[in-house]
Amino acid sequence: MGCFASTPKEGGGNRRRPSNIGEVSVFVPGLRIPKPVDFSQCLGDHVPKTIVDGLSALRTQIVVMVGHEALTVTRSRRKSATQHGGSTLADLQQALEDYLPVLLGLVKDGSPLQHKIQFAWVNQENVAEETAMSNAWYEVSSVLHLMAMLSLSQANLLLLPRISADGYQPKVSDESRRASVDIFLKAAGYLDCVVRHVFPQLSAEMRRNLPVDLAEGVIRALSLQALGQGVDIQLGMAIDSAKATLAVKRRLACEMVKYWQQAQDNIMNLPLSNGWGEKHQLFIKWKYVEAKAAAYYYHGLILDEGNTEKSHGMAIAALQAADEYLKESKKACEAFNMAPPQSRIMETAPTLPDFALALKPDEYQLPPVHPCWSGENTNSVEQGAK
Repeated sequence: MGCFASTPKEGGGNRRRPSNIGEVSVFVPGLRIPKPVDFSQCLGDHVPKTIVDGLSALRTQIVVMVGHEALTVTRSRRKSATQHGGSTLADLQQALEDYLPVLLGLVKDGSPLQHKIQFAWVNQENVAEETAMSNAWYEVSSVLHLMAMLSLSQANLLLLPRISADGYQPKVSDESRRASVDIFLKAAGYLDCVVRHVFPQLSAEMRRNLPVDLAEGVIRALSLQALGQGVDIQLGMAIDSAKATLAVKRRLACEMVKYWQQAQDNIMNLPLSNGWGEKHQLFIKWKYVEAKAAAYYYHGLILDEGNTEKSHGMAIAALQAADEYLKESKKACEAFNMAPPQSRIMETAPTLPDFALALKPDEYQLPPVHPCWSGENTNSVEQGAK
């Protein structure tokens, strides 16, 4: 029993990390991958065989499915389907939802069964490091974290622009945007449950030994990220709506600033030394600055509706701040995209084609000297000049 935090494992670190993950609307950290567990050996003498077999079957299915999904979830893809035609993300999510109630039997009423099994997980960001703990609450937290990451992956797929039926520029449908908000709220709920209901069941020492991707600061930041992106989508829909007032847009933008600020406060001081962790920090920084640009913009527009000199002056200051934050957000976006693994391909601008200039000036010639300068008038002027 006990726990082993960040234990190196031989032969597990050769999985190739993607150098480019394509288009990203929602940044999703690496998935946590469960390692096989022999329930029969640990529980055979303590619980009925039907329960042992059920736990084994459900978790084995998850191990296989996560192993497959971890290879594809970071690639840019519009749809990934199983042999049965359904979404692998949805199937895996359902498998986790089926497993969780059975797993909770191990911790029911403080049962000593919660310490009988050593659960081991790795993160796809570094499969050479394995964290194993003899505590079923660790397994519960890992399952909820995985459910949240799958939800964020689903939201990302919904928010990637698709070719419209009319063949015009790719866009995200209103239906997809509305569905993504519901998914963001679910993801935030899974993570909030970890903080409020699972962490209190772990000792202080065990919480300190959790892998960094399960650290409380990361879990809180991810939950706030989901809420912040949900409000971001709501603001985008309000902008597209003729009925949404400036006051509504400002309120949404200001709410978004609070979510992203709290997310940044939770994650910026954590030791996220790997590339994905640093990229996650850059994503939150970008979205925070972008949110401030929107908030100051709409605040400035409302202030500008005032009839006093003071309100106009404040409006100008707010709009200037919005412009500065917009410039900063573009730099932050670029830093995020360029951080490994890159989230878009950066190419040097091609040489412009050399076209002949089509427009030429009309030819203009000076007019002849006015007749007033001819004859006697001219002679008298010339003689006078002498």
